[in-house]
Amino acid sequence: MRENKSLEFKSTVTNTFLKTVSAYSNFGDGEIIFGLNDDGTVCGIENLNQVCLDIENKINDNISPKPNFDLKINYMDSTIRLTVKEGTYKPYLYKGKAYRRSDTATIEIDQAELKKLVLEGSNLSFEEISCGEDDLIFEELSTKLIEKLGLSKITEDVLRTLGFFTKDRKYNNAAALLADKNKFYGIDMARFGMSINEIMDRETIAGKSILKQYDAAVNMIKRYYQYEKILGIERKTVDLIPENAFREAIANALIHRDWSYNAHIRIFMFNDRGEIKSTGGLPTGLTLEEYEKGEISCLRNPILGNIFFRMKYIEMFGTGIKRIRQEYQNSKIKPKFSATENAISVILPVTTDKFYVSTDERKVISVLEDGDKLSSSEIAKMAGYTKSKTLRVLEALNEKGYVKTIGNGRGTKYSL
Repeated sequence: MRENKSLEFKSTVTNTFLKTVSAYSNFGDGEIIFGLNDDGTVCGIENLNQVCLDIENKINDNISPKPNFDLKINYMDSTIRLTVKEGTYKPYLYKGKAYRRSDTATIEIDQAELKKLVLEGSNLSFEEISCGEDDLIFEELSTKLIEKLGLSKITEDVLRTLGFFTKDRKYNNAAALLADKNKFYGIDMARFGMSINEIMDRETIAGKSILKQYDAAVNMIKRYYQYEKILGIERKTVDLIPENAFREAIANALIHRDWSYNAHIRIFMFNDRGEIKSTGGLPTGLTLEEYEKGEISCLRNPILGNIFFRMKYIEMFGTGIKRIRQEYQNSKIKPKFSATENAISVILPVTTDKFYVSTDERKVISVLEDGDKLSSSEIAKMAGYTKSKTLRVLEALNEKGYVKTIGNGRGTKYSL
C-alpha cells in the first residue's frame, strides 16, 4: 500500500492533516491512516481512543463548514482510519484557506480555484453568474438561430429560454460568450513548419462570439488539412484530417473549457497532426477513464452546450470523443486524448501516409506489413539498418501509433 492522491499516511497526529481534510472535502473523497510511516510500514498509535477523540475535535474546531467524515480504529495494528467525503457546501476552509491534493502532496489553492469552489457551493456554474454587461449585441447568434431554427427574429423571451439571464434579469457569462463582443479570451491558432521554431501562419481570435471563434478555427484547419483532387472531370475534396473530427474537437474545446481561466484555447497545426488544447481540467465528477472512453455525462457549460446542440455543431451531449474515434476507425493511426488538472488535449493525426511517415519509417512499416511479430534485430536485418537506427525508427513509429510494442527486455517484439 502506497500513498496517492486519495490516500495519505500519518505517523503522528499534528494539525497538518487538517489541510488534507480540507482538500478531500473540496475536491473528492479520500482517506488518512494514522499510525503508518510514509513508506506504509506500521508504527502504531498509543491511546487509540483518546487520539481518535482528539482527531474528531480538531476537525470540528478547525474546518468550516463541518465536513462529512468517519473514524475507525483498528486495534489489531493500532491505526486509525479517517475517511473524508467530498462535501456539498464548499469551500471547506482550514484557517481561512482551502486546499487540494496534487499527487501525494496537499497544497493551497489559488483565487481562481477558490472562486470556482464558491460557485459550486452555491450550486452555480461560471456561465450562470452575471457578466456585468447590460448592452450585449447578438447579431451573429441571431443570424445563425434564424437560419438553423427558422425563427423570424430573436426576442428577449427567446434569450431567456436559452438561459441567458440570471435570476435578477442580468446577462450571464454564457450570454457574453455568445455576444458579438465580449471580454473573454479565445482561440490562438498557429501553423508550424518543420519545427515549432518555424511559425508559417498565426491567427488569434478573442473578444468575439464563440460562434465566430468556431467558424474561424474550422476555416483555418480546412485551409491546411483539406485540398481538392481532380478525378477526370470531377473535383474531390480530400481530408488529411477528417473534417468531422476536427469540427467535433473544436466544438468540445469551446463548450467544455473552463472560461474562468484567462487563457486561450490553443490549436497547433503540424505536417503530421493537429493539436487542440483547452484550459481547465475535467469537469467535477468526471474521471480520466470515463473521459477517455467518451463517457462524458456532465457538462461544464450546459447553456453553451445547448446552443451548439441547437446549431447542430454537436450531435448529442457526451458523444464527442466517440464520434472522433469513429472518424478514424479505418485508419492505422488513431487520435489521442489526455487530461491534466488544468488542461485537456486532443491530438488528431493526419491519415494520409505520405504526409506522416519518413522514408525510413515507411521501410520499417513495409517489413511489418505481413502481420508478423518481429524483434528489433530481425527488423534491422530485413530493413538493412543498424540496430540503433532501427530502435530510433521503431520508437518514432510507436509514438505516432503505427507500431505496437509487445513484451519487454530481450523478448520485445513489434507489430503494426
